[in-house]
Amino acid sequence: MNKTEMAKKLAKKIGVSQAKAGEAIDAIFSTEPGRGIIAVELDAGRDVSIAGFGKFETRRRRARLGRNPATGATIHIPATTVAAFKAAKGLKDRVAV
Repeated sequence: MNKTEMAKKLAKKIGVSQAKAGEAIDAIFSTEPGRGIIAVELDAGRDVSIAGFGKFETRRRRARLGRNPATGATIHIPATTVAAFKAAKGLKDRVAV
């Protein structure tokens, strides 16, 4: 499912226009600076927990040594912060077959 399809389903489910549903999705998920609620919270170092669905958080990866697979040379991989998502038990149970 892409954003347009999600907006159509959301619009039908809650009885708003597809444009308004798209705006709501953008307000939550946008990655443009200062726009998406989830990205803004993660930028500030805060987690976003949605009960029964999951938790968005940031994780810190330490600097480490790696290997260039083409040349075999050892390379330095710098420390970085990454976004992560951990599914809640409710979502895991719903998806599990």
